[in-house]
Amino acid sequence: MATSPGPAPDPSLFDAVVNLCKRRGFVFPSAEIYGGIRSTYDYGPLGALMLRNIREAWWRAMIQERDDVVPIDAAILTNPRVWEASGHLATFTDPLVDCRNCKERWRADEIEDTCPKCGSKDLTEARPFNLMFKTFVGPVEGDSSVAYLRPETAQGMFVNFLNVATTTRRKPPFGIAQLGRAFRNEITPGNFVFRTREFEMMELEFFVPPADSPRWQEYWCEERLSWYIRYGIAPQKLRLRPHEKEELSHYSSGTTDVEFQFPWGWGELEGIANRTDFDLRAHQEHSGTSLEYFDQ
Repeated sequence: MATSPGPAPDPSLFDAVVNLCKRRGFVFPSAEIYGGIRSTYDYGPLGALMLRNIREAWWRAMIQERDDVVPIDAAILTNPRVWEASGHLATFTDPLVDCRNCKERWRADEIEDTCPKCGSKDLTEARPFNLMFKTFVGPVEGDSSVAYLRPETAQGMFVNFLNVATTTRRKPPFGIAQLGRAFRNEITPGNFVFRTREFEMMELEFFVPPADSPRWQEYWCEERLSWYIRYGIAPQKLRLRPHEKEELSHYSSGTTDVEFQFPWGWGELEGIANRTDFDLRAHQEHSGTSLEYFDQ
């Protein structure tokens, strides 16, 4: 259920917040003395403390105050077959177009056949652009040494599902949570620190019997919405927005976003998705290792 729409966006507020963050020592452009690097920021003294408070508040609510969630800390670099199995290599893409006039690049689904910079309509055909950062492991660069910086933390929880269930003697319903860095090579990052190429994610994967998944998704939607209200965000500036069918990711049978009314309009704070058994089944098929849980 969505909350009331709230007041209209105020674009001038955005500039005021950005300027205040720098003056007070919350956020600085990264390597500013060298001209910076687009959409990359360093958190100053107050910003670093603010981030720690947010991490600890999430950790406390999602792990320490619950007896059905355990933490892990998976590696940023992992076997590239993980991303093949998860579908990231094939589907984690945005449509990229180039403006032949000013040479700028844009996401095709965010512009209306017109370059936002110069107004030209002379654009290339859209082509898929994979959002994962590619790197190489070891001293030799080649196809056999390709690796990727993780674009999400969830896959580390899926490939460790059986390890965690066995060592903690947990049985569904139970959750695995972690907090850590993720990286996405966005075509057009922006909106200050709310869309960057390097960021911190807080994720929970909650494993339940398939028949119970709709009930648990509804539970987590309400639980997560109340968490933001608990820490002082005005309820009228929050809403739950279910995804339309055409919006759904390849792994999801239903997704709802917790959205906040930013100065530029409504935007996602987090998503709650019913991922079915897609991830566990995909990793089981690609690895040849059983990830099935048998409840005796």
